[in-house]
Amino acid sequence: QASLCFLIFLHTVLVRLLLLLVFSFLISYLILSDKKKAMLGFRMNLPQTLLLLAFHVGSSSAFVPPIFGSTCRISAVPKMVAETLPNAEAIDKSLVGLDDTAMHDVFDPTTGDSPAVARNNNGEAWVKQRARPRRNRKSGAVRAMVRENIVTPANFIYPLFIHEDDHNTAIPSMPGCERHSLSSMMKEIGEAWEEGVKTFILFPKVADELKTNLGVEAYNPNGIVPRAIRMIKDKFPDSVVCTDVALDPYSDQGHDGVVEGGKILNDVTITQLCKQAVMQARAGADIVAPSDMMDGRVGAIRDALDSEGYTDVSILAYTAKYASAYYGPFRDALDSHPGFGDKKTYQQDPSNGREALIEAALDAAEGADMLMVKPGMPYLDIIRRLKDNTALPIAAYHVSGEYAMIKAACEKGWLNERAVVLETLTCFKRAGADIILTYYAKQAAQWINEDGI
Repeated sequence: QASLCFLIFLHTVLVRLLLLLVFSFLISYLILSDKKKAMLGFRMNLPQTLLLLAFHVGSSSAFVPPIFGSTCRISAVPKMVAETLPNAEAIDKSLVGLDDTAMHDVFDPTTGDSPAVARNNNGEAWVKQRARPRRNRKSGAVRAMVRENIVTPANFIYPLFIHEDDHNTAIPSMPGCERHSLSSMMKEIGEAWEEGVKTFILFPKVADELKTNLGVEAYNPNGIVPRAIRMIKDKFPDSVVCTDVALDPYSDQGHDGVVEGGKILNDVTITQLCKQAVMQARAGADIVAPSDMMDGRVGAIRDALDSEGYTDVSILAYTAKYASAYYGPFRDALDSHPGFGDKKTYQQDPSNGREALIEAALDAAEGADMLMVKPGMPYLDIIRRLKDNTALPIAAYHVSGEYAMIKAACEKGWLNERAVVLETLTCFKRAGADIILTYYAKQAAQWINEDGI
């Protein structure tokens, strides 16, 4: 129906352009001198021209549909046409005589001792079905009224990559994302803020010369993250600023913890993370988000914050962070690929589901305020498990690999980006996520606002 209305609309535009050309031809004929007419090749006299014009107006008008007040009304882009375009042909719902001229045997489901389809009091085909779920889908208004899950910009956390350069750098594996300069970061936050996105998480690209095994740059009070936090809170005091607590951006080993002999040291790493979290709180962070997956780090960070008076700083724990292949583009963005091996000794095995419940119970007991599942779409079952087993808010991270796959398919023209993204984010909400970290946060918020949700 939408395609038909669009074709009619296109036809209307082309016809009116034709009329405009003919009118221009007539005006030119009337105002040009005979000499110029001859130079331009005019061969018709005035009566002939008027006759031609009348022919075009009459024939073209006959094919111009009545746009206003018609059943195929053209509305504003992107909703090119109205949802309803009635079928011009009424259907005889009895279907009696429909197959009388068929050249082969046709099964009639309304006859026999046990008919599959009955007839109602009007003689129409009738399935004796009292409960009809389609009644709650019959119009946009009804669907909106009974909708179970609604995503709003307030549900989003917008991840932003930042670096010390005074210009932005594109991330080839994440089309549309950049490493922002601090001034560009502020501009991006301002634009997202206008769309209703008020929560942001920062990920720094750190210069190689600042990286060490112990990750001491992670708690430098003059580093890029604390400076960015102060800038954001100065200009947007009501924003919610989250920070990543982990050593991998600052590690010359490319791991989330301190390395010794090829092993990640759990307790030594936590000591460094406590320093990092307190520094971030001092800079003004509202939420710290330990993503390292060391055992016991949530409790230690909670105690460190509380002992320094930061009892109001929340902890968003990366509770079920899996050793996933979906993180590649993120590591491109931060240049933080593991220097050796992988992260399977501290991140969860993708094969395990119950293990996430162990991590959730520990994080909750240690003082986490929110629990995260990462990645998102491949782990909707884990989101649901956590939702069913804790009263804490659940966050889902729509990670870089998921983002990149959607972008790649849409660039090929295989998917409708807007529709797929909004469906994906709704799936997170339906699975149980209260919070969604997504690189689409600003763009999705724009789409949601355009739809008037």
